[in-house]
Amino acid sequence: MFKTSESDHSYRFEDHGPKYLQRGPRSDIGVVTLQPGQHFPAHKHSLIEENFLTIAGEVHMYVDGDLHVLGVGDFARCDPGETHYVINKGDIAWKAVFIKAPYNPTDGTPVDWTPEDGKSIFE
Repeated sequence: MFKTSESDHSYRFEDHGPKYLQRGPRSDIGVVTLQPGQHFPAHKHSLIEENFLTIAGEVHMYVDGDLHVLGVGDFARCDPGETHYVINKGDIAWKAVFIKAPYNPTDGTPVDWTPEDGKSIFE
């Protein structure tokens, strides 16, 4: 049995980004927050699927260049190989629970892409 509290952990970037509640041995689980106007750069994983359940606010998530707007209660899964980029275009913080599995702390590749670049690199 493992138990922790969100209040015992910190966001990667002061008030936003991922906050890991568990790292391994089989998955990463935590919460992610983006304040209005903040984004998380495009990236992808080779082996990991990354899942998000929005619990507050709204976010624009681009997966392989396609826009998906996630609101409270919406769930999204990014499969291995899918480039994902998120930006909070709203006026309140977006917060989601995330689960990444299988556990592999080195499986992440930055992708030089923003929505302004369009879909050409994915076609």
